[in-house]
Amino acid sequence: MRIRTGLLLAACSLQLALAGCAGKPSAAQIELLAMGASQRGDYQAEQRLANWASQGLPVAQRELALLYRNRPEMAEAAVGLLRQAAQSGDAEAAFQMGELERSRNGLDMAAQWYRAAGATGHPKAALALALMYKNGNGVALDKHQAIRWLEVAANGGNAHAMFLLSNVYADGDGVPADPKKARQLLERSADLEYPAAIQQLALVKQTGDSLTARDSAEAAALLQEAAEHRKSNARRF
Repeated sequence: MRIRTGLLLAACSLQLALAGCAGKPSAAQIELLAMGASQRGDYQAEQRLANWASQGLPVAQRELALLYRNRPEMAEAAVGLLRQAAQSGDAEAAFQMGELERSRNGLDMAAQWYRAAGATGHPKAALALALMYKNGNGVALDKHQAIRWLEVAANGGNAHAMFLLSNVYADGDGVPADPKKARQLLERSADLEYPAAIQQLALVKQTGDSLTARDSAEAAALLQEAAEHRKSNARRF
């Protein structure tokens, strides 16, 4: 009975609109339907997604925009939908608007959208904004703001931000030096398979320091792991 009930619930989630499941759809259900529209070219799923978007559901607007942006004739509609979703508070839409503005060299607007998304804890938006502050790219160079947004991104689970922040604490660059916190961040980043973190941790194991005993065998294994992840995770990071 439990198995049958689970299958029925799964079917309801997968085909919420098509099977007539009652109630307002969740973000997960909308995204699942959008996946079907994108991967399987499901016209009915796309139509239901468009219907939800027309009802002002931000997640549906965002997912429909992401679906449309791969179609040149729908590019303008995609931007409009994405902006509506972002203005309604959808963090992923705000991040995507930031990416769009940055691709157009509209760095001032990109920073604004990244900030809006980052304020909700969106890791990629926070990292993007941190790098803008770190490099003075589109905003005034501000080391403390860069660190602030790196913290947000790292707390949100972004491995790249953890790695950069580990270097900040290791060097005491804008914050009091904290070798233990630096090592914790480096190890967390390496655990998330960030290649540069794995490589740096390997170098630590290779030479040893006050926090880590020298271990040549583990260092060699980590270097091999870093090389493998650099190839397989190039797009991911």
